[in-house]
Amino acid sequence: AMLVCSLPLLAFAPTSTRLTVQVNAVDTGKPIDRASVIIRFRHGLNPVKMKKIITSWETKTNQMGSVTVPEIPMGEVTIQIIAQHYQTFGDVFELTMPEQTIPIKLNSPQAQYSEDSKTK
Repeated sequence: AMLVCSLPLLAFAPTSTRLTVQVNAVDTGKPIDRASVIIRFRHGLNPVKMKKIITSWETKTNQMGSVTVPEIPMGEVTIQIIAQHYQTFGDVFELTMPEQTIPIKLNSPQAQYSEDSKTK
């Protein structure tokens, strides 16, 4: 009887994730607003009919440096962050939980330290 009861739960196992991406600066720790966040769905944990789902999202972070995609299929995604005055970030992440927050830290451009030095 126990097995019969648990079967319906499997049918309602979440197949999508509420994904929040939190973008901060490495050096100051400050949130970076208006950063472009491009999320591309690579492949899912569950067989997904790719024709019916959105496979890429493009959005911008808010003043708190975060952005939330309410429903994204579980699986592997590429996240790219493009922000003015920062190095572009890109990496692959696994989405395995019904709600997931991915913290991302952006580096300043490499050339920055030479601008401050007096020896030009």
